[in-house]
Amino acid sequence: MQRQQLQFLSNWLRKKKRKPLVIRGARQVGKSTLVELFARRHQLRLRCVNLERHPDLAGIFSVKDPEQIIQQIEFLPKMGGIGKDTLLFLDEIQAVPEAIPALRYFYEDMPELPVISAGSLLEFALTGHAFSMPVGRIQYLHMGPMTFSEFLSAMDEERLKNFITDYEPGQDIGEIVHQRLLQLLRSYYYIGGMPEAVAVFADSHSYKDASEVHSSIIDTYRDDFPKYAGSRNLNRMLHVFNFAARNVGVKIKYSNVSHLDQSATIKKDIELLAMARVIGKVTHSHCSGLPLQADINEKVYKLLFLDVGLMNAVCGMDWRSISQMDERKLINQGAIAEQFVGQHLQAMLSDKPNRELNYWLREGRTANAELDFVIGLGGNIIPIKVKSGATGTLKSLHQFMGMKQAPLAVRFDTNLPAVHEVDVVVTVNKQRKQVKYQLISLPLYLVERLEDIVIKVKERGALNN
Repeated sequence: MQRQQLQFLSNWLRKKKRKPLVIRGARQVGKSTLVELFARRHQLRLRCVNLERHPDLAGIFSVKDPEQIIQQIEFLPKMGGIGKDTLLFLDEIQAVPEAIPALRYFYEDMPELPVISAGSLLEFALTGHAFSMPVGRIQYLHMGPMTFSEFLSAMDEERLKNFITDYEPGQDIGEIVHQRLLQLLRSYYYIGGMPEAVAVFADSHSYKDASEVHSSIIDTYRDDFPKYAGSRNLNRMLHVFNFAARNVGVKIKYSNVSHLDQSATIKKDIELLAMARVIGKVTHSHCSGLPLQADINEKVYKLLFLDVGLMNAVCGMDWRSISQMDERKLINQGAIAEQFVGQHLQAMLSDKPNRELNYWLREGRTANAELDFVIGLGGNIIPIKVKSGATGTLKSLHQFMGMKQAPLAVRFDTNLPAVHEVDVVVTVNKQRKQVKYQLISLPLYLVERLEDIVIKVKERGALNN
């Protein structure tokens, strides 16, 4: 579970100038479990302080003296000593905001003590206080739901997991492997990557049990609304929450969310849910160059939900519907695939300076052109089109390539991998133009290999299959 994050923590622990680590992520993505696994792996004595249970520690952290802070923490019930071979874990740090600036003093005065903190609603703690994060004296780890390959590991499908993580461009994928991965992909669409739901399903293989976990997690998020909504209308925020899950990949128009409320009100509700990391924005970029974020239109954006399993739970999707995706058309079939790819792109970019996702949209009088995602990889702009099945047109992709002249493009669908040499004629600025480019076609389950595949295809020129 969360192997990539465990490796990140191992590298962090070995650093000579180790900074306190802040793990950021939505509730129940497994932050505390990750720290417990890490402590066991490195034989560290874990000293966990859940600050939601100890709000009275605010005054202690205000002294800004790590030794005094440690002395007081050691007197907490069942805490034990904090010294050599100890990992101090400050969980739910947003509950005691005074602990946040105190992290800098652990870095400056007690660098030998590994300190990890985690917070689900950290941004809200900072909003209500005059201090800021101790920039340059802490390190971040951004954490989201389990990926598809981690889901495979949890399901004891280690061979299939290794097949994905070790896949090289040009490698043959047998039909049995391909169909098995597509079948498990549908299971992931329903279960998602929330660790508790995955653990329950791995143990019982019951979709009903996983559904009950989804309901519990959703209730937890809804119960959190008062913590960051303040005096805002909770029923309206619940409506926005549900709307976001049911309209993944759709350009946001505030009037579509609610025709009874002002745009500024709905905008604020969306921003609060995004700060809580329950939803994420995918902002339109004109894609004139890198970084893509330098060329965005912040008023034009669409949304992703935290997790594909939770998204389908809010939408009321049952397993029977998702399992028959090939047999009958689902209203939100495309949204499921887009959510799946989007949350994996978020995971891929989580440790990069430019983590925000972007997409491209051209709205015309008679026809629109839209690409689901556009990312920067290897110094190049890479447009991405997501298809839920094996067929579909690529008019928007052709249009983008004609206007932006990117070196290659990526399509995710349910077909086997291939590289196509595309040669089409498009209309750009009312003029006919011949466009040639490489199109990397990948099955959806290989999204985690995107960066390596793009780099290697550029180096080799094409897949050899």
